[in-house]
Amino acid sequence: MDQMTFKHDTVLSDVHMHRPNTHHLMTRLNSAGQPVFKSRFRILAESRADGDSGTDAANGEKHKSPRRDGGTSPEQDEEGGNQGNVETCLDEDGDLDVTHRPRKRSVDEGGRDLVCPIILQQSVPDLEQDEDSDDDDDDDDDDDEETCCSKDIIQIEHTMATPLEDVGKQVWRGALLLADFILSEKDTFSGATVLELGAGTGLTSIVMATTAKTVYCTDVGEDLLRLCHRNVFLNQHMTKPAAGGEVKVKHLNWLQHSLCTDADLEFSWTEEEVADLYDNAAFIIATDVCYDDDLTDGLFRTLYRLCSSFNHSCTVFISLEKRMNFSLRHMDICCEAYNHFKHCLSQLQDMEDSRCRFKVEHVPLNFSQFLLYERIEQLELWKITASSLESERTQSDSD
Repeated sequence: MDQMTFKHDTVLSDVHMHRPNTHHLMTRLNSAGQPVFKSRFRILAESRADGDSGTDAANGEKHKSPRRDGGTSPEQDEEGGNQGNVETCLDEDGDLDVTHRPRKRSVDEGGRDLVCPIILQQSVPDLEQDEDSDDDDDDDDDDDEETCCSKDIIQIEHTMATPLEDVGKQVWRGALLLADFILSEKDTFSGATVLELGAGTGLTSIVMATTAKTVYCTDVGEDLLRLCHRNVFLNQHMTKPAAGGEVKVKHLNWLQHSLCTDADLEFSWTEEEVADLYDNAAFIIATDVCYDDDLTDGLFRTLYRLCSSFNHSCTVFISLEKRMNFSLRHMDICCEAYNHFKHCLSQLQDMEDSRCRFKVEHVPLNFSQFLLYERIEQLELWKITASSLESERTQSDSD
């Protein structure tokens, strides 16, 4: 498997394509036969100013761009007191002779690092149930060495170039955008109970757990949930009670009307967790989940069902990226999935219900950027405030 094969229905996240300095280390094959990679995302101690390009971390005279190994870039190491008089070197024609720094790694013609996947372990489908316990034993030394010493590093296992039905196994820009917002508004989420819908790899839930008390990280599909559970384990140095909160990976299907509480099934809910969700969930989050009209409808039905069942107000944050495509039906470039999402937002806000009222707001992207990615203009963040009318009436009566 020296080269990755792209089929006509293959989807590849821009997050993976635009990380040229990252070694995508293939760790194993999952039960579906897909290669699983591990990438590292650094949380910058000093957030970058809004408007900087996420792929150009070295912009600005005083800003130091962190390297993946924890140091600063070589040119910064060579600066310091060497900014005095420097003798100008000219070639025989009188042109400026620039000495280039030798590269440690060979690059291809496009100027990007070569990706050389290495299979460290191939999982057996029949033994997939024992994956977590086996990984704990085999990888403890490597993982502990990385995670214990790197409090600002998030390690995420993910796939690349998947069919549309498996895009949740990749990392998308919407997850990084919402992670930035969480890190910028830590006081808002401090000590809260949070539900994430369509969590995918679990990156946003992991970031949320650095400040929230309990995060219910939900999605569908055992293979995806195991991948998510593995990422929670890899980043437990960030989600330990002393550092933040607890992430609980759970099954939640938008097309079903109840939470799965069958104790014999993996990632099912306990009665106590269901009660905690309905009694204490103050925030619901979702990232890049509105790419299919049927799934978008299921998302909004789930939001309404949950929020109308709460006896308290709840705030929903949805981040997404508008993806423009040429439509044969319109014979023009458009974003039909985004248009359907906006239609659902409008319906939710106009809904007249005796139990709940919804307010929709567009959140400006003027908050700090803590993760390195390209914050393009197609990224959006929406806030939905769900107010319980029964709670408001109770409060009014008591007053």
